[in-house]
Amino acid sequence: MTSYYFTEEHELFRQSLRDFLKKEVLPNIDQWEEDRQIPKELWKKMGDQGFLGLNYPEEYGGADLDFFYSVVFTEEITKCYSGGFSIVQSVVQYMSGPYILKHGTEKLKQKYLPKIISGEAISAIGITEPGAGSDVANIQTKAIKQGDHYIVNGSKTFITNGVYGDFIVTVVKTDPEAGINGISLLVIDRDAEGVSANKLKKLGWHASDTAELHFDNVKVPAENLIGDEGQGFFYLMGGLQLERLVGAILGYTGCEEAMNYALQYMSEREAFGRKINRFQVLRHRIAQMAAEIESVKYFVYHCCRLHNDKQYAVKECSMAKLLASELSDKVAYQCLQFFGGYGYMEEYKVARMFRDSRIGTIGGGSSEIMREIIAKMVIDSKQYKRADEMELNQKATASVAQAATVAPPNSMNGNGHAKKENETISKQSINHKNEEIMSFETILSGIKERAANADALGNTLKFDLEGQKIYLDGTGEENVVSTEDKDADCVVEVSMDDFQQLMSGDLNPMMAFMGGKLKVKGDMGVAMKLQSIIS
Repeated sequence: MTSYYFTEEHELFRQSLRDFLKKEVLPNIDQWEEDRQIPKELWKKMGDQGFLGLNYPEEYGGADLDFFYSVVFTEEITKCYSGGFSIVQSVVQYMSGPYILKHGTEKLKQKYLPKIISGEAISAIGITEPGAGSDVANIQTKAIKQGDHYIVNGSKTFITNGVYGDFIVTVVKTDPEAGINGISLLVIDRDAEGVSANKLKKLGWHASDTAELHFDNVKVPAENLIGDEGQGFFYLMGGLQLERLVGAILGYTGCEEAMNYALQYMSEREAFGRKINRFQVLRHRIAQMAAEIESVKYFVYHCCRLHNDKQYAVKECSMAKLLASELSDKVAYQCLQFFGGYGYMEEYKVARMFRDSRIGTIGGGSSEIMREIIAKMVIDSKQYKRADEMELNQKATASVAQAATVAPPNSMNGNGHAKKENETISKQSINHKNEEIMSFETILSGIKERAANADALGNTLKFDLEGQKIYLDGTGEENVVSTEDKDADCVVEVSMDDFQQLMSGDLNPMMAFMGGKLKVKGDMGVAMKLQSIIS
């Protein structure tokens, strides 16, 4: 069933990310839990490897991939036995950054998106307030415009990444008298004068920071407004579906990991002369949980497909978040019980899983809020419209109206202009062949040098560079490179420009593969060895 949602490329990405986490995260996660902080250098490493910005456009450094790469990403970071670790980038990539991407100006996008995609910056989403909780419409933080700035005053609480983060997508009242029509979104830099934070002590998620933020006459440039004034509430209603969907992925993956961890323990622990996984009462609990986890998981996959297909699935995402987070609580409770007294000890990760799971039914919209949203749609036949769709329709209408009043531009400015264009094209065509030959020779020379310095592949590999072939025979003691066009275990098709970028390090092999710039035919295992040749 998994193959229905995940391609071979998705699974290669999964393995690459899993290898990174095994090396860089798992050995350190217990210490980060103790330290109550994750080193910021780790996020830069993830950015360098191309693991961040999966669904963001290439012009900002993203990979522009389908949403199921993010499903893989979220699943794998959840398998590190730390909700605090998994939530940091979940907030950055899926709960704060998308508001800038969808509704921000180009200047705002260029300023902030490349930094969160490279791992250089960490972002937060500032919604909840001490007196408002889930009642977003009742927020009190005010942003009053004065000239080319807003002056912000107020407080936020339970803000993930609020202490060590770099900027906050903040929900503010720009018109205190207009109700939900007076709510706007502002990007506030964490180091701006007047911004302060108190780090909160939490039951779980110890590796992440959670803050109470205070804004005391904070001066924010007006250009940091996301979208239009007064539209913030509607932007939030659209963005929260992704947040809840990610919460659902975190939920069922947490269930799977808790059960796997418990199964390992149960296969080793003995009581009354036999392994405890042989006791029927425990076996049946496992069977029941496995059935429920699998059912919820594939419903969430269905919701992910709807999201990937640009469907505004409010009901489905609310159901997914409700079911997965509630099940996560249940499974963590049951799995801790399997460990007996050991489950109550911090040295066993099930204790941490138990603590970390509890926030799932509260954060991102409590279970009570999810049930009310579902009830309104099922019982009251309420329909929700997406704010960005309405905004797009308005812009399209305006563009049509403008086009009707403006004469079409003249693309041919007389015969003289056309003649110059033709002359330029002609000169480019004359030089193209020579440039192509030089480019191929440069690549061939580079491959020979790197192949000679690399360990023998143990296989044959052929590069197809726009019809020109480079054959690498690594079946002997060393790699032998030629321009023969022979059958190989694996054929890699790539343009010469992209291949030069791969060799220079400007293009990540994994991202090139996932983005379709590098196509592989034959043994995928051989393709995985490509890094040793081109790096």
